[in-house]
Amino acid sequence: MTTIDQPLSAGGAPTADWVDMGELSRDPYDTYRRLREMGPVVWVPVLNRYLCTSYSGCRALEADQETFTSTASALASTRALGGPAMLGKDDPEHAVERAPINRSMRPKNIREFWAPLFERNARMGLDELIAVGPEEADLNRDFAGPLSARNLTDMVGLKGARPTDMVRWSHAFTSEQANIQDVPAIREDAQRARREVDELLDELIPYYREHPDSSLASAWANSGIPLEDVYANIKLTIAGGLNEPKHAVSTMVWALTDHPDQLELLFAAPERWAEAFDEAVRWVSPIAILPRIVTRPTTFEGVDLPVGAVVCPVIGAANHDPEVFERPDEFDLARPRVSHLGFGSGVHQCAGHWAARIGIGEIAVPMLYRELPGLRIDSRRPANWSGWVFRGVENAPVTWDAA
Repeated sequence: MTTIDQPLSAGGAPTADWVDMGELSRDPYDTYRRLREMGPVVWVPVLNRYLCTSYSGCRALEADQETFTSTASALASTRALGGPAMLGKDDPEHAVERAPINRSMRPKNIREFWAPLFERNARMGLDELIAVGPEEADLNRDFAGPLSARNLTDMVGLKGARPTDMVRWSHAFTSEQANIQDVPAIREDAQRARREVDELLDELIPYYREHPDSSLASAWANSGIPLEDVYANIKLTIAGGLNEPKHAVSTMVWALTDHPDQLELLFAAPERWAEAFDEAVRWVSPIAILPRIVTRPTTFEGVDLPVGAVVCPVIGAANHDPEVFERPDEFDLARPRVSHLGFGSGVHQCAGHWAARIGIGEIAVPMLYRELPGLRIDSRRPANWSGWVFRGVENAPVTWDAA
């Protein structure tokens, strides 16, 4: 089979030789629009990949594991995490590794067991944000990052890990997963993070085998799956389980700063905060692409794809498909309800999507707006977005009306 690093021909697909990596990182949505205008599947030489930008095409790619295997993700995750995690496996192997944590990730269990911890962590983070003050506060640094780290530490059961450790580890893993150009400094950061997490797990896994509890680490430790898979899946959870909720917080506040009419709607109907979370994840998807490898010659969306070709459902583009979402570039709670793909779809849909929706959309962000009148992005200080494989607000200065 052709490997992910070998050059492939366009296979009859339109070729986008104009794609600029710097522009993708600054703001990918214009690139997505131009790619979509060329066709639902486009060959991008600078990435050595086919990109699928349509909503229907992305769902179809995710639904057909036999033709489009997720083992492309295994290559990136092995490099970043030290071993192939479940996101880079298909069923039945994927199902075996996900089964131990499925029960803990159900909405009922999250509301009954984890929500009180999420509430405690949000209150702690709010106090810290207030202590920094409305002239200096950064939403990511002072609230969203530490909050996501504490929530994840509690859920996974990473006793002894500090929020700063979790943030650093997560950033190192996600940066290496997106390190298509193989930057040495990024690779070294990921190697350091792997060593530190492995040392912690060397202590915790034997402990959880003797003292099982409701944490994800305990569930995996007592599942019977190979130890290397336990370690890889915990590191995968650190990578994805922190950045997505963190970025959802800052994306929501950014969106509501720019759309005060939507904020007024939420004040009038607070039961709709979870909808605001979903619209924010659709509007700016925290994870943009999910690479797949073609296992057999196939024609997809009119393009002949050879065995070994890498074709990526581009979630960020699919969530802005005008065939599915009216005025897709706008943040709008009143739009007709259509399931977004911000957490993937099919069997590989993010296991933690309900935890993020409840912990961030129903608890943390509403608390911010209840307790901090006039909360908004502070236009007096620089704020910026970054990334496209993983996208979010990098600097998120916020202010509010002091009492």
